[in-house]
Amino acid sequence: MTDDALEHVRRMWDADGASQALGIELLDVGVDEGLGHATTRMTVTDTQVNGHAIQHGGYIFTLADSTFALACNATGHTTVASGAEINFISSGRLGDTLVATGHERARYGRNGITDVTVTRQSDGGVVAEFRGRSRTLPPR
Repeated sequence: MTDDALEHVRRMWDADGASQALGIELLDVGVDEGLGHATTRMTVTDTQVNGHAIQHGGYIFTLADSTFALACNATGHTTVASGAEINFISSGRLGDTLVATGHERARYGRNGITDVTVTRQSDGGVVAEFRGRSRTLPPR
């Protein structure tokens, strides 16, 4: 990864107030064979737990979405989401630390596909699978 690409994604991350407010931590971001990857983590807090005593799915989606953004911006091009879907496999619970690992799978033209797997750090259990579709914006 070039220093410019790294600077681009770090500026984007530093300005991401939503992720910061949720305590999402950036663990790794980079590029392998021209495709971005990223890893983040977040601890489930009492304000994220719903009436079933499990983490609200919107927070899991946000963790995955933030990881998706890092991975698809890692190459230094301004890239935004054009769509995403998530499948919840198991639940996050109060005090769990969730780790999200994202990998760009394909880039074609200005489009891309990025997969993010969210797991529980304690046992590696899969919490969710997320697929994001991205669109690179033209230079300004």
